Amino acid sequence: MIEITEHTRNVLLEVAKKKKIYVEGNILKLLKASKGDKEFEEYLNLCKEKDTASRKKRLSVTKQVQAQNKELAQAAKDNEQLLSDLQDALDEAKEAEKEAQKLKDEAVEDLDIMQKKSQFELIGMIVKIALFVICGVGIITTIMYGIALFSGHDTQIIGSTWSNMFGILLTNAFSIVGTIMGVKYASDKES
Repeated sequence: MIEITEHTRNVLLEVAKKKKIYVEGNILKLLKASKGDKEFEEYLNLCKEKDTASRKKRLSVTKQVQAQNKELAQAAKDNEQLLSDLQDALDEAKEAEKEAQKLKDEAVEDLDIMQKKSQFELIGMIVKIALFVICGVGIITTIMYGIALFSGHDTQIIGSTWSNMFGILLTNAFSIVGTIMGVKYASDKES
């Protein structure tokens, strides 16, 4: 134990009275008052009480900080798990988007093939009907011209009409086929 000198004692008591500053810590275990100095004994007891209260307060704050640190560590762990789950969900969404794009492309390709097939069939039907009409008109006109020839009527007007009719039919047939082929070629170029 350390015995305090009179001057040190007076300084400690004066600082405590004027500035409310007291001795703290392990040094209190070593200090002792002179025999019969009740005032300094009371001062040391007050210092010990304040030191104990201060230690309890610091211990409480330390425990509170430790608890908060533990909560923060758990929250950080939870956040990492959430971030990982979000990344997994994002990856799944990207895969689903790729799959949807692939399905869309396949559907567009199938639709294009069906459209081209139906256009090809329509063009074939138009060509057939146009050829039937052209052949029918040609045959009917030829039959009429033949009847006029064998019946002995004047065939000069019918002959020139028959000749013109075949020229027009032939021109229209090439025009129809040319137009259809041009449309088909242009639609192939666009795709």
